[in-house]
Amino acid sequence: MQVDGLTKRFGDHAAVDGVSFTLAPGASLALVGESGSGKTTTVRMITGLERPSGGSVRLDGRDRGDRARSRAERLARAREIQMVFQDPYLSLDPRVPAGACVEEVLRLHTDLDRAARHARAAELLDRVGLGEREAAALPRRLSGGQRQRVAIARALAVEPRILVLDEAVAALDVSVQAQILELLRTIREDAGVGYLFVTHDLAVARHIADDVLVLKSGRVVESGPTARVLNAPEHPYTRLLLDSVPRRGWRPPQPAAG
Repeated sequence: MQVDGLTKRFGDHAAVDGVSFTLAPGASLALVGESGSGKTTTVRMITGLERPSGGSVRLDGRDRGDRARSRAERLARAREIQMVFQDPYLSLDPRVPAGACVEEVLRLHTDLDRAARHARAAELLDRVGLGEREAAALPRRLSGGQRQRVAIARALAVEPRILVLDEAVAALDVSVQAQILELLRTIREDAGVGYLFVTHDLAVARHIADDVLVLKSGRVVESGPTARVLNAPEHPYTRLLLDSVPRRGWRPPQPAAG
């Protein structure tokens, strides 16, 4: 995927201003920055949830900004890039069991019959560590980590080229984060899917990404291999992000005595 000069304006405000990068097949890129840096707006344009004010997104040389001419073309384009959100509860139908959520995607995007869809959904849920009990449960009966696994299984159901993960582990306990990140690592190795990972957590970026793109006020201020950017940052803003990470022995500032 090639992103060139991607821009999004809301009135006089540029939420994203000339973002460019390349994501190679099967690679993993982390977009990092504080809240309001333009990370989520960038990936929403890449997935087609927001229309860019300028710039282009190309996949295999084809401009994804071109209007789809038919329902089949829209579905084909949707299969290429799938997104997993920070809170899967908001993207899962609360009235539909987990297994049926995955089956619905298969019904929309494949020619499988009902029995084959059921079997494929069970296979996908098993792949992310969920069994029959979880498949039959409504989202509210699942833990946050289990719901995120359902969201990942649903996204993988259409065999996407790229999986966009928008703060996908931010709301999870640290131990569950580690499990999901390890799951994503295994899936990437097995399926060769590329990851575009949005996070404010530099430890997560270090664990999951080959390369890092640092955004500040909608602009790229630094990019490169993860080890180089996070171990020897060149831009003051990147150094500020790293210095803001609490370390062993860190204590919050104490108010001055009155």
